[in-house]
Amino acid sequence: MKFASKNILDMESLSVDEINMVLDTADSMKEISERPVKKVPTLRGKTVVLFFYEPSTRTRASFDIAAKRLSADSLSLSASSSSMVKGETLVDTVRNLEAMHPDVIVIRHPAAGAPHLLARMVKSAIINAGDGMHAHPTQSLLDLMTVRESKGKIAGLRIAIIGDIAHSRVARSNCIGFTKMGADVVLAGPPTMIPKGVEALGASVTYSLDDAIGGADVIMMLRIQKERQKHFLFSTEREYAMVYGLTKDRLKNAPKDVLIMHPGPINRGVEIASDVADGPYSLILEQVTNGVAVRMALLYLVAGGLRDADAD
Repeated sequence: MKFASKNILDMESLSVDEINMVLDTADSMKEISERPVKKVPTLRGKTVVLFFYEPSTRTRASFDIAAKRLSADSLSLSASSSSMVKGETLVDTVRNLEAMHPDVIVIRHPAAGAPHLLARMVKSAIINAGDGMHAHPTQSLLDLMTVRESKGKIAGLRIAIIGDIAHSRVARSNCIGFTKMGADVVLAGPPTMIPKGVEALGASVTYSLDDAIGGADVIMMLRIQKERQKHFLFSTEREYAMVYGLTKDRLKNAPKDVLIMHPGPINRGVEIASDVADGPYSLILEQVTNGVAVRMALLYLVAGGLRDADAD
């Protein structure tokens, strides 16, 4: 099978076969990071531009490490260090970057749809590293990898995603990704943080934390995204933690083999207690490790691997 997608923009546009191909490729890439010398010549001579308009630790660092481990040249830019501070538009900035002939442009932007717009205008492959509240496909892929690795499967599992669903691109991408791969997804959070019509993504909705985690194979906690909220959607963080915070006591309502995930960054003591985040069922650091492998796989597939050139 050839990898047909030139761009990685969202989970909707990836087929089940392509998702499985990314996960299988990531499985093989993970071994590279465990070697004494963590580098292979796979993408030697390729150039990857990382353009992050929003702050990032895990995604930006893992893409940079992924490129370097495949021997690609990587260039990292932020909006504050680009000509956008002088009034240059995003499209002009990216067109100027493309004039330098990069192979892949990885972009994070606060405007939903920005990567899709660029994908129609430039020849370089575009990978969406998060656009507004819309999509975060690479996070969803690493989450799928982590669950498949830990549970041995995805189909038939119950995935509970809890927290600020309304402002979470991770929740949207994971609803699509996990349901596409055969899992059942339930969303939970305060009514003010559950968008109307979210069931259209294939998930069920509850406002009870206990109902969500009962019978869950995986619990994914999300932070409150205050930076995206125009109005306060809850009274206090203390009250939120009492009702929707995941603690050891609340976990008694979940199956004994439940796994705990979080895309980060974590707000300890708010959506998740420290002894849960650091506990024996936590896969939070495994998610970070797998993030490098998944991003290595994606760079390989769109820049130097098995993409079907005739599908452009």
